[in-house]
Amino acid sequence: MAMDDVYSSRKGKKCVIYIRVSSERQVQGYSLEGQKRYLKEWAEFEGMMVSEIYVEPGKSGKSISGREVFQQMLEDISTGRAATDYVVVFKLSRFGRNAKDILNSLTYIKRYGVNLICKEDGLDSSTAMGRMMITILGAVAEMERENILVQTMLGREEKAKQGGWNGGFAPYGYELVDGKLQIKEDEAPIVQLVFDKFVNDGIGYSTIAGYLNRQGVPKPSSKNSHGRTFTDWSVHHIKRMLDNPVYTGRVVFGRTRLEKVDGTENEYRRVKSDEYIMSDEIVHEPIISDERFEKAKVKRKETTATGNPSVGRSSKHLLSGILKCPMCGSSMYADASAWTNQDGTRRYKWKYQCGHYAKSKFGQCKKNAISAEWIESEVIEYTKLLVRNPQFAEDIQRQIGQMVDVSELDAEMANYHKRLKKLERSKSNLERDIDDIFDEDRNAERKRQDMNKRLNKLYEEIYNIEDQITDCERKKAAVEQDVLTKDGVYKMLLAFDKFFDKMNKDDQRKMMECLVSEVRLYPKETWDESKNPIKDIKYTFSAGKEVLESLRENMSSVETVVKLVRKAR
Repeated sequence: MAMDDVYSSRKGKKCVIYIRVSSERQVQGYSLEGQKRYLKEWAEFEGMMVSEIYVEPGKSGKSISGREVFQQMLEDISTGRAATDYVVVFKLSRFGRNAKDILNSLTYIKRYGVNLICKEDGLDSSTAMGRMMITILGAVAEMERENILVQTMLGREEKAKQGGWNGGFAPYGYELVDGKLQIKEDEAPIVQLVFDKFVNDGIGYSTIAGYLNRQGVPKPSSKNSHGRTFTDWSVHHIKRMLDNPVYTGRVVFGRTRLEKVDGTENEYRRVKSDEYIMSDEIVHEPIISDERFEKAKVKRKETTATGNPSVGRSSKHLLSGILKCPMCGSSMYADASAWTNQDGTRRYKWKYQCGHYAKSKFGQCKKNAISAEWIESEVIEYTKLLVRNPQFAEDIQRQIGQMVDVSELDAEMANYHKRLKKLERSKSNLERDIDDIFDEDRNAERKRQDMNKRLNKLYEEIYNIEDQITDCERKKAAVEQDVLTKDGVYKMLLAFDKFFDKMNKDDQRKMMECLVSEVRLYPKETWDESKNPIKDIKYTFSAGKEVLESLRENMSSVETVVKLVRKAR
């Protein structure tokens, strides 16, 4: 078909116009109003009737998921509200910025008899040549964008090599002043103390953390999953400090990286990376010498390789992570006291202790150790009494076949992912704005400083949201352990009394994870071997009032009132 025939065939047809501008800089001379006027006049010149103009200001074109007006246009086309023959855009990049999105959206509108016209590119999807060129140009645009991203990353790496700070908060011992790291006089000696005790005195991570906590040395506050704020040191903080080359006076970049989640299309997670970039020269005052840092590095590897994992860690006990500390609410984990009998036999005695205490030693919580044998037997016995109740068995039989409801967790994760995408878009836009600052601009350095401060805040918000997503994923994984439905849980319950004692420890643990979400204790000072220390148990299922009352009546030997609580989802 000749081009004149193509243009003449548009006469009398309807069209909608879609306009998007991320910034005035992207389409010089064609702002939103400029594009609107230009495309409307062109459509009228072609003899087409403009039925709707969709305007999307200030949006990143990275993905259609963040373009609400674009999605509304697609919905209007599918429902017939936008009766049209063409979608008219200024350039192909306005319609989509990767080949997949362009082709998917084009296929979608063609399903409803609608074609795409890209005015500046001279493309019309109603022709075979136009369809082919749209596919080619979409792929080329994607390659160009990926190349820009690579160049941007290379620029950041080169900046780090030259000693430039690429964003993020200053590590403990330093503060950021005009984009440069400067020593904090009250914190630097603590960094030196940590390295000295680890390298020269041979003291372990938890012992160092405990020493700092006993001395009342504060650290930047952080919150645990129960909302309690801690200002004490833990093993994690000590390890992170010993691993950070910034204390040698050099800038590092890329110590963490985004890794694609297997089986997903656009999901990533942040992981530690050993292949980071470090400045060639010392660019700020060092706190630790190269020699001491290297010694710490070698010792860290030796400690990891030679540590004895069998004591305190080899057996994932029945209630590890399920039992909660009565003081701070942190999860409790089993730890072993080991000794050797006169006959040479190695013996262990297991106790659960507060996980936060184990990491911080003498921090803001206490050990709150409790015999593993005692607390496990109490939880098992109570669960057996529960499943032996005839009314409970009847209730369970009625509920077999229902699926585990994780809709609230899914909704929560979807909300976090939505917020994360918004933050990532803001970060990308801000990084682009920083890269686009001209060195000739008299205010260039001041602009970069202001923008880097905003970028630092965005990074912290992103890290926080990523932590929330990870927390939700862990909760969901626990609910869906081994893809168990409520059907499987209820069947397990009915067989609990009969088979639990015959299972091996691994299977007992798996079953307990499926049935019990939390076990909370009364304060330690109230514990007595003749009394039940359990304040409440949260199961992954619910039971009727009559069942609970019956259980309380039958547990005459237990002076503590134990309540059954529906697991919060």
